Amino acid sequence: MIYRRLGESDIEVSAVIFGAWAIGGWWWGDTDDELAIEAIRAAVDGGITTIDTAPMYGFGHSEEVVGRAVKGIADKVVLATKCGLVWSRTDGEYFFETPDPQGRTVPIYRVLKKDSIIAECEASLSRLGVDCIDLYQCHWMDSTTALEETMEALVTLRDQGKIRAIGLSNFTPEAIEQCAGYGPIAGHQPKFSLLDRQNLDGVISFTHSRGIGTIVYSPLEQGMLTGKVTMDREFPEGDYRAGQPWFRPANRRRVLDVLQTQIDPIARAHGATLSQVAIAWTVGAPGITAAIVGARNGEQARANAAGADVPLTEPEREEILRAFEALGDPE
Repeated sequence: MIYRRLGESDIEVSAVIFGAWAIGGWWWGDTDDELAIEAIRAAVDGGITTIDTAPMYGFGHSEEVVGRAVKGIADKVVLATKCGLVWSRTDGEYFFETPDPQGRTVPIYRVLKKDSIIAECEASLSRLGVDCIDLYQCHWMDSTTALEETMEALVTLRDQGKIRAIGLSNFTPEAIEQCAGYGPIAGHQPKFSLLDRQNLDGVISFTHSRGIGTIVYSPLEQGMLTGKVTMDREFPEGDYRAGQPWFRPANRRRVLDVLQTQIDPIARAHGATLSQVAIAWTVGAPGITAAIVGARNGEQARANAAGADVPLTEPEREEILRAFEALGDPE
């Protein structure tokens, strides 16, 4: 496993981070808590020291599962969670509607007001079972709240010892720069994968130039780059991937063709899986500190951890990139 300093903070993260979205049981179909705990512990045993979650992942359920998994070993892992997506108040920026655990449709708002962030942090600390969150990230921007107020809340939490470092997610370069004027930003979390590279020359390049770390999410494009989402794959009700462009049959066929004909030979040469090649390519891309990869069981977690160590050569990296550049955008 590769370990890297997150920006200019004192936090060291593993190049592969355990992503706890799916284990929250929200938008990914059902989940098994015991398998999820097994997956987290297997990830830690495999060298993954960092776990990323959020209250929105299952309305707090993901954080609760993570808390159970790291009980007794929390001092050995870096815990990253988020704030800013709430279902208990409506005084921010409306985002979307989604079923809650009781099946009721509830509106989700982006709220980064000071009192909301303080309350969210307390709830996350309780669910995670810790006294301090290592990396506390704003999940999405809230256009109704001044960045100064948001940062005031985060700096207060840091000064109180309830969080170690401040992070952002899905922010624009302009907003990141403004936030940095009110306090140190350790990292930013944008979307990035071989199928979605637009942020590489944009916000990723920007944050790298400012000494801010980058933790990317969806490096496997919600499983599409694993090669396991075959043409006969059907998604259960509640799995949001069914409506995503790359998962449409025609686009899925195109991706599978590239994986089978151009990427699989490289994977075989290294004794690796398609997922591991995608992970290795991602964590080796310019300006990227780490990549968040989800797992539902121990076997997946151990395989993901090994992805950081696949020694892709520069010619192989270029060949992989050319293959996906030629694929173009989803139709």
